[in-house]
Order: sequence, then structure tokens, then C-alpha cells
Amino acid sequence: MPLPYNQRTCYCGQVGPRLIGQSVVLVGWVAVRRDHGGMVFIDLRDREGVVQLKFNPESDPRAHEAAGRLRTEFCIAVRGEVARRPAEMVNPSLSSGEVEVNVHEIDILSACETPKFEIGETPIANEELRLKYRYLDLRRPPMQRALITRHRITKLMRDYFDEHGFVEIETPFLTKSTPEGARDFLVPSRIHPGQFYALPQSPQLFKQLLMMSGFDRYVQIVRCFRDEDARGDRQPEFTQLDLEMSFIQPQDVMNIVEGLLARIMKLVHNVDVPTPFPRMSYQQAMLDYGIDRPDTRYDLRIRDVSDVVRKTDFKVFRTPLEAGGVCRAIRVPGGAEMSQREIEKDLTEFVKGSGAGGLPYLKVGQASPPDVKFQTGVAKFFSPELTRELERALQLQPGDAVFFAADTEDNVCRYLSRLREEIARRRGLIPEGQWNFLWVVDFPMFLFNPEDKRHYAVHHPFTAPLDEDVHWLEKDPTRCRAKAYDVVLNGIELGGGSVRIHRTEVQQQVFRILNMSEAEQQARFGFLLDALRHGPPPHGGIALGLDRLVMLMIGADNIREAIAFPKVTKTFICPLTEAPSPVSQEQLDELSLRIALPQKK
Repeated sequence: MPLPYNQRTCYCGQVGPRLIGQSVVLVGWVAVRRDHGGMVFIDLRDREGVVQLKFNPESDPRAHEAAGRLRTEFCIAVRGEVARRPAEMVNPSLSSGEVEVNVHEIDILSACETPKFEIGETPIANEELRLKYRYLDLRRPPMQRALITRHRITKLMRDYFDEHGFVEIETPFLTKSTPEGARDFLVPSRIHPGQFYALPQSPQLFKQLLMMSGFDRYVQIVRCFRDEDARGDRQPEFTQLDLEMSFIQPQDVMNIVEGLLARIMKLVHNVDVPTPFPRMSYQQAMLDYGIDRPDTRYDLRIRDVSDVVRKTDFKVFRTPLEAGGVCRAIRVPGGAEMSQREIEKDLTEFVKGSGAGGLPYLKVGQASPPDVKFQTGVAKFFSPELTRELERALQLQPGDAVFFAADTEDNVCRYLSRLREEIARRRGLIPEGQWNFLWVVDFPMFLFNPEDKRHYAVHHPFTAPLDEDVHWLEKDPTRCRAKAYDVVLNGIELGGGSVRIHRTEVQQQVFRILNMSEAEQQARFGFLLDALRHGPPPHGGIALGLDRLVMLMIGADNIREAIAFPKVTKTFICPLTEAPSPVSQEQLDELSLRIALPQKK
């Protein structure tokens, strides 16, 4: 008679000393099988952990005979008695390590082909193979812990926002295409041939409309979609925590988010995070770190040395400065010990990968200040007087190294921010177990692209200007700062938000700055402009990337470890289902579509 596997008494990882002497029914997968010359031991695994099963040929010959047929990843059910392990067999690394289960009955629920890779703590297979057989990969304990942690975080989020008076409201997945930045995923309409829905890049407009509807505190854990080029650690579909509040200023949103993140840190790592988080202006972040999401766990600040190096005869410095560029530098304490090969080969090639032409540098000799002497690299271009000026500007000490970049401001920021991170990684400057939260505020509202001679919104076109900067919308939009704020953790942006425009005339003015005609405004955002004429409240919010947050909480180095069924990063293909894939001609005909593939070159 089959075992009643639906009457499981507990999970494997929950078997412990308190159950000694009791009968248990367990189900799970065979992780390891060991035959000790008659006695067979099985490690049975489920989502909560592992427990050792013992099959004795003398007391339970039928169960022992069945155990001989077991192989890795067979799915089984067992009934047995919990017993204390002999002292020499206790496994302190397992929650069930003090006990084992003497099995009296076993039911082999299903067999398993030889797995494509070992299902253990450390992944051995390459990632694409793991994703192709994701159902096997998800059996690995780290993946199970990751998704359970994700569940606990999302549950905490819902409880937290319920406590603070938020209402969770679902917004549409089939909506209007209003591309701004990334491309939309389009969904053809069968009923309306030639017309399309779009999958939402975010619920931005709908949550603003909810504020206008009187739901002054909205929240949603929502799927979003962006058809952007495969790059970095991105996914075409992702999950975000989305919230919006009425009658607020930026500080109110920040307070809510800080309370949430502090509670998550306590839940996952039992760490008390001090609040409020530090604030840093966008301008300061770019000057000191070259990036708007700085990792503040280590120093290596970037410093502007344009006024010093413009006095040298070094053309690599002078030419960009004369063209209106900048020269900035990073002082690396103790960096003089770095070998010539590491600097001129490894680090130089690294910055060239970011587009730099090279990596000017110098080392500071061991003479004590004020008799600092520069060595190697570009040292010969610094007279004694310029040497003293640079030493004061960078507060140099004997044994330091200095790395320079001279180019446009945007390029210099890109080169040195990446170089800063690489040097910190190479020299072990990034502390483990440290959690540095940061708000970056006062972003510019617009960036001007000289190539097409037009402005672009830094965040999105619905972000409100700072009250004191509203006049710049008419005079010089690039000088206008936004009521925008990004929350950063250890150099990774968790999310961004802003206070929104709630006046029709300001919204239309922003659209005009973005080179949008009145006809285009009406076609793309007519419903929003109409809503703004019907008593909208001041409102604002933020969206946090759930995948990215979970990635950081579990200590993973990519977001695919925090998602059950991700796509391959380089191609956005799903190896498991082989999506995207062709569809039948019948389906295309129903949608009034014809495929015109680009000709192969």
C-alpha cells in the first residue's frame, strides 16, 4: 500500500532532537546515497533542508531493498522513527545533524534520469545550462534560500505598507504605448487590426491617476517590461516595488522608504540600519565619485586638478582643457607599491575599455613632505612648484600613486568612476558586511544632447522642478534641478523617484522643452493632461527594484540568482522554454500581421 505522502508530518530541515522517538512521514529528493557495506544512508532534501535516512537490512529488509534502487534526485516518501545519531556521526553543519530517521517504509514516487549537473551548494555547470534545466537548478539549496528570502521580503513589504495606510491596487498590463527611453514591448490587437497595446515599462501614469482619484497612498509589487538592448545585469521583464503618496514633499517619501529598508535589513541580516540615510547632491556625487550612485564604503575620492595641470607642458592635459574639458585625479594611498605591469598593462587596458586613450599616472617618492618627489609616469612634467601645488591639492603622502584623466567632463567621470571601483577591488578596499545607504538628490531635470540639439528628461517628463528653480524652465532648462531622489546601497541604485508635476501648464511647458508638439502631447498623454485639469493633489513616489534588492540581500553578484525563471543576459532568450519562438501562420493571420525579416548581410 503506498505511503500517504500527502500526510507529511514536517519538512526535512525541521527534524531535530525534539522529535526523537516519534514517527515521521517525510517526502523529498535523494541528495546523496551511501552504501556502507549493508547499511544504506540517504540524505533526503526538501526546501527546508536535509535529513539523514538510515536503512537497516536486518530490521527493515523491504525498505532496505528499495533503498538499493535509489539514485540521485529520485523523489520518495518515507515513514520512520527519529533517533539520535551516535556522537561521532553528529553533523553540526545541518539543522538536523544530531538525529537520523530509521526508515521502516519507503515509496518511490518517481525516478530521475542522471541529472545534467550536480545539485549542490556551489553551481558547477555554466549558467546557460543551469537556466535550460532551471527546475533542477532551483532544487539547489542556495536557490531555494534565495526565493524563500524573496518571499519573506515581499511579505514584509505588504505588511509594512498596510501598517502605514497604503492600499495595494493593480494597474493594467495591456496599455497605451508612450515610449520614453527604452522601447515598449508591443502586443498586437486581434479585434483592432493594425493597432497595438504595450506592456508597461512602469505603472507611472496609472499611479499618478490614482492620486488624482483620491487614493492618497498606493503601493504595488508589479511586473514591468522594457525592450532594451541586452546589456549589463538587465532583464526584459522585472519586478519593482511601486508606491505613490499625495500631499507630500521628498522627505516624506524618503522617510517611508528608509523605514522599509531598515526593517528588511533587520529581517534578513539582523542589522540595525541608522536612519535617516545620508544625503548627497547629484553634483557632489559626480565631482567626488564620477557617478550618481557612489559606493561610499571606501574613499578614493576624485579631485579636480585642472588649475594645476593646465600649467604643465603635457599635451594630454592641456589639449582637453583648452577645449573646455576637465582634468581630475584619484589619489591611491600606498599605491606606489603597485607594479609597473599592473599599472601600465592591467589598469591602462581597463580604462581603455571605457574609451580612454590611456592612463597618465605618477608615484610619490618616499621623501617626506614638503620635499615630495614625483616618480615615473608623467612626473617629468611637474616642476618643483607644480609638484608642491599638486601635493597640496591632493594632500599627497610618500608612497601614494596618482591617476589622471583629462577629457570632457562626462568622459572623465566615466573613466575615473570605473577606475576607482577597479582599484578598490584589486586592493581589497571594499569592506565585507558593511551596508552604506545613501540618498542622491537634486538631479538636473534635463540633459542637452548637442548632436540632435534637443533636451532629454533625466528621470522622466513628469518630474517636478525644485520650487526655487522653476524660473529656469523658461530661461535655461539645463540649470533646472528636479525634485528627484535615488536611493543607493553599496554603489548600486535600488530605486528612484520624484515629486510629480501636478499643474497642467508646467507639464505642458516640460513637454515643449522636450520638443513635443501640442499634437504629439495630446496623442501620447492627452488623458494625463485632461486629468491634470481636474483638481490633482501634489504627489510623488518611488519605485524600488525588487530583483536587485533581493540580489544584495542574499549576497549574489547578479539578479538572475534572485529570479525564478530569468532570461540569458546577453540575448534575453529563455533556454528553458526557448522563447522567443516562431508562431504559426494561422496566428499571424488572426492578428493581421505579416513578418518581413531583415535581409541577411
